[in-house]
Amino acid sequence: MISCSSSCFSSKITIQCENVVTEFIEGLVETYPGLQYLDGFPQVKVVLRADVSAATYDKVAIISGGGSGHEPAHAGFVGEGMLTAAICGDIFSSPPVDSILAGIRAVTGPKGCLLVVKNYTGDRLNFGLAAEIAKSEGYKVETVIVGDDCALPPPRGIAGRRGLAGTILVHKVAGAAAAGGLSLADVAAEAKHASEIVGTMGVALTVCTIPGQVASDRLGPGKMELGLGIHGEPGAAVADIQPVNVVVSHVLQQILSTETNYVPITRGERVVLMVNGLGGTPTMELMITAGKTVPKLQLEHGLAVDRVYTGSFMTSLDMAGFSISIMKADPVILQRLDAPTKAPYWPVAADGNHPPAKIPVPIPASRTAKTDEPRSRPQQLNEQGQILEVAIEAAANAIINLKDNLNEWDGKVGDGDCGSTMYRGAKAILEDIKDYPLNDASETVGEIGSSIGRSMGGTSGIIYTIFFKAAHSVLKASSHSGVTSKQWAEALATSIAAVSKYGGASAGYRTLLDALIPASSVLEEKLNSGDDPCTAFVLSSEAALAGAQSTVDMQAQAGRSTYISGEILSTIPDPGAMAAATWYRAAALAVKAKYQS
Repeated sequence: MISCSSSCFSSKITIQCENVVTEFIEGLVETYPGLQYLDGFPQVKVVLRADVSAATYDKVAIISGGGSGHEPAHAGFVGEGMLTAAICGDIFSSPPVDSILAGIRAVTGPKGCLLVVKNYTGDRLNFGLAAEIAKSEGYKVETVIVGDDCALPPPRGIAGRRGLAGTILVHKVAGAAAAGGLSLADVAAEAKHASEIVGTMGVALTVCTIPGQVASDRLGPGKMELGLGIHGEPGAAVADIQPVNVVVSHVLQQILSTETNYVPITRGERVVLMVNGLGGTPTMELMITAGKTVPKLQLEHGLAVDRVYTGSFMTSLDMAGFSISIMKADPVILQRLDAPTKAPYWPVAADGNHPPAKIPVPIPASRTAKTDEPRSRPQQLNEQGQILEVAIEAAANAIINLKDNLNEWDGKVGDGDCGSTMYRGAKAILEDIKDYPLNDASETVGEIGSSIGRSMGGTSGIIYTIFFKAAHSVLKASSHSGVTSKQWAEALATSIAAVSKYGGASAGYRTLLDALIPASSVLEEKLNSGDDPCTAFVLSSEAALAGAQSTVDMQAQAGRSTYISGEILSTIPDPGAMAAATWYRAAALAVKAKYQS
């Protein structure tokens, strides 16, 4: 957050409290070329469309505004197809009459202007006086008051219901109607209709921090506020924090209550949903709220949801919480909401019919999957299958036995879970081996990669999945009758290259490659010189172990070990390299023992 010189916010960025609104406007118009502001700072703070001039504008101008602190409302919704101008007051203070009047004069042409005003006393009075002065100057002006709050009992006085986030939907309806060329009377009628069919209620987990003031601590730990306004004022009730589905149910019951009858929505009808963040709520949490709200509207209230808008539209500075707005849908309302706009903060990609239920798209099958030949262990293993079996089991068991050592080493040079991560992969391989097609080396290697991918997680899981999938790609070109020793060597080299390509490491980086690269080099060298494949495999495993042990003398250039001092690293081999050398060595010795038997 930004902090003013009087410590109104908690951050290292400091600006003067009295300048927050003007500097917000300056940043906004620098960001969006289609926006401009009137040269009247600091008294006049008006954002308007850069392409509109009162002298030439031939459509109804839509003007709204109010106190600042609700960003992106209202200035963020200025743009073709929505607001023509937004009048910005100081934080949580209605804009002065002179600012409103300046905005009217700047954008209102012969067709007149519509003022969309939230139902707060200051806004009503200031916008009302500005409207009357403008009329006396010859401007055509209509006003629509929005009071969509559903949290409080029906008012008995003159205050009425507060204007909340549902106002944004009214902005959109009015802006689209004006862009369509309708008269002032017709635009005002559509906006008034929209304001009468929308209801909103908010929930907060924290109060907001008002610039220049000490944050209130009226909400204790574990408490939430129901039915609050957007200016930091207390809500209708304070309650213990509840799961989001419980909170959503309560909010919907309030909005759709037949006792208050605030919105004329009954079972079987169609609605529009807006889930609005109050400033300090992550997008993830807002989406979770939307995901809980839609089925409740459908199943608990019998309503069809035609549109869903989720995001931060009308906030309360840094308040953690959300509001839900429900608007009755009809063909004209949907047409207006779907109409194009250049307002920078109206959500894109939310138009179009909302399906009754989102059915997940099936996961595509792998191109390498043999749908006509289910994966299973052969009834009888050939020689290659028997060798693969002993090698795989030996490698997996060696990792299981090394778990504690790996965790101990990794606790000193990493995050301490290398052994546990490798253990999960090894256990999964031993459990899945009963279904491996061991007589087919290529598919078996691919299945090892799948077992690891499902079980290991973390960076190691990805690296080893890449390793075995790359080997599978090379080996699948071989005949099913058997894979030659040189093809195995080629597969190892290809796997190492793939890990290096995607992981970014190479020899000397203190990783598992410092074990596998020497093994690959020795294996290729011994095979090319005519050594027995089994002997070449064992000698290459000795090179793997030596390479892993040599990592003690290396400075880490990849992974979490890069943050560890060289003094500590010089006492511990790289756990990943030791793990790779261990399973490789165990597999080689198992193959040697199998041949000798």
